Amino acid sequence: MTSFHLQIYTPDRLFFDGETENLIVRTTVGDKGILARHEPYVAALPIGKLKIKLNGEFRTAAVSEGVVKVSKDKTVILTQSCEWADEIDVERANAAKAEAEQRMQSLQKEDKDYLVAEYKLKRAINRLETSKLR
Repeated sequence: MTSFHLQIYTPDRLFFDGETENLIVRTTVGDKGILARHEPYVAALPIGKLKIKLNGEFRTAAVSEGVVKVSKDKTVILTQSCEWADEIDVERANAAKAEAEQRMQSLQKEDKDYLVAEYKLKRAINRLETSKLR
């Protein structure tokens, strides 16, 4: 299978920079598979998972919101965070989940802080679900 260049950036670092045979990303309108010579494409990414095919096998990562841009030369993902499934700190994710749930119980749904806690809860749940896909 023909490969293509993929780069994944977070605010902290270049998470991935290399060749892949296939990329599957969850966009705001559903999952999208990307292969070499894919048509130009841009989409928003919600909190979710992505799969990168490396050496014939898929590797899964958790992402939190961002954008994917496919061009003739390469595919670039910009996201707030990205972690390989096997590198997720499950204890930390469980603690974040519990803290977000507790925070949400003490707030009104109309409160801006409620939305922040809800976002953190979704991220924690995504990280926990992704960690099971090692």
